[in-house]
Amino acid sequence: MDGQPDPVREPAGSLDPRAELSEFLRTRRARLKPEDVGLPDFGRHRRVPGLRREELSQLAGVSVAYYTRLEQGNGRNVSSEVLDSIARALRLTDAEHAHLTHLAKPKLKKKQAAACTQQQVRSSLRGLLETMDSVPAYISGRRTEILAWNRMAAAVFGDWGELPPQERNWARLVFLRPDYRDLFVDWEQKAIDIVCVLRMDAGRCSDDPRLATLVGELSVKSEDFRRLWATHDVKEKSFGVKRLHHPLVGDLALQFESFRLADDTEQGLVAYHAEPGTQSEESLRLLASWGADASRAASSVRPSA
Repeated sequence: MDGQPDPVREPAGSLDPRAELSEFLRTRRARLKPEDVGLPDFGRHRRVPGLRREELSQLAGVSVAYYTRLEQGNGRNVSSEVLDSIARALRLTDAEHAHLTHLAKPKLKKKQAAACTQQQVRSSLRGLLETMDSVPAYISGRRTEILAWNRMAAAVFGDWGELPPQERNWARLVFLRPDYRDLFVDWEQKAIDIVCVLRMDAGRCSDDPRLATLVGELSVKSEDFRRLWATHDVKEKSFGVKRLHHPLVGDLALQFESFRLADDTEQGLVAYHAEPGTQSEESLRLLASWGADASRAASSVRPSA
């Protein structure tokens, strides 16, 4: 029942799977209205946002006591079939369904936890990036770390090689550097995308100490991060359009595609391109013609963190 006490919530920065599971289920349930799932709405008589636990339990075909234990973070021995039923009842997306499974049935062992701290980019991939001399492209990894990039990516986003390795991280750049807030025309959407990726990583690799440290640091330093982290939203965005305001060439509208590596799904290649015949295409040509000077100039124009 909804009147039962909830578990103690962990502070931002903690990656305790029990707390993460509890909050994820609670926030997914709260966003559903009775009419969304064909149930009557009694208006002012409802004392909780969204569906009640007993309503969700009925939709999922599980007992209220069973669902309550799950929402309180006790996912031990829960079957995949039950999780599938709950996911359908909550109208979860594929990404949310996968996140729920990771939280409820964590498989991380000490050996896997150690692997979560190591990320290596194959030399052949670095070579591939260099051949893409007219396309901004980079390899991203767990914790939104930027692992490798080509000169066009440096020309568009700034020379990440000038940063200490721990600062080559999209979350730190977006939330802690004012120049990146200026770079992205729709900064809020970029920030949401970053937080959603970190949430997915938290479900897959909850014992990663570097991820916990990153979340803790951002929670302390950024009010925007704290606000977005509290939503518990997850999604995977593999393509779209990014609008930038570049300090040298002005406005850019770049389409992007993301490709997960077959042998390491935690790494992805992200490549950008402009529509043929547009001003953005001409601006990319201009940056390419400047070569290394463009990345140095872009970095020098932007204020330091």
